[in-house]
Amino acid sequence: MPPTPPIRLVLVEDHAMVAEAIGLALGRAPGIDVVAHAGTIAAALAETARVQPDVVVLDRLLPDGDGITVIGRLTAAAPAARVLVLAGEATASMAARVVQSGGAGLLVKSSRLDELESAVREVAAGGVVFPQSLLPGVFDRLTGRAGRLGAHLTARERETLLLLAEGAGTDEIGERLGIARNTARNHVQHVLEKLGARSKLEAVAVARREGLLD
Repeated sequence: MPPTPPIRLVLVEDHAMVAEAIGLALGRAPGIDVVAHAGTIAAALAETARVQPDVVVLDRLLPDGDGITVIGRLTAAAPAARVLVLAGEATASMAARVVQSGGAGLLVKSSRLDELESAVREVAAGGVVFPQSLLPGVFDRLTGRAGRLGAHLTARERETLLLLAEGAGTDEIGERLGIARNTARNHVQHVLEKLGARSKLEAVAVARREGLLD
């Protein structure tokens, strides 16, 4: 039997120390060959098209955008490539976005390096890798069974929610959105009411749980 060719992998990670640690760990794993590195979406697209890898390990948050949004372009550039997303934290909503975008898996960055290696092998073999705890929520979202909490937020209320998640107070929200303080306060109140929250902190917690900040 001829030897099995190695899994050719592109690593997309913008933090140098994290990229070095992951690259060294995967590079030492038998049967895995890290053939290119990239730190931005633009570089990821270029390297993926150039080397035609089997797997792309893709950081979710990159300097030039959300990695999930580029999955389709990566697989178009290298049709045989499977995309495994790494994220600081994972939610059912995020996992559903990965699936809908054509990704093969989602793994949290706090996972052990041997778990990452196993995930790479699994997706390279045609499998999928998602945290087991998220699967019911992913199924609900993909089948339309998930609740639409937050669906009735206006565009301005969504902007307000994102600023609340950054820790902004009412005065700062007003300044950053260019609106009066009273108007900002009304937006905050509407966000709380629509999310069923009793405080700004609870509103952010609910939004994170429901994937409204993904």
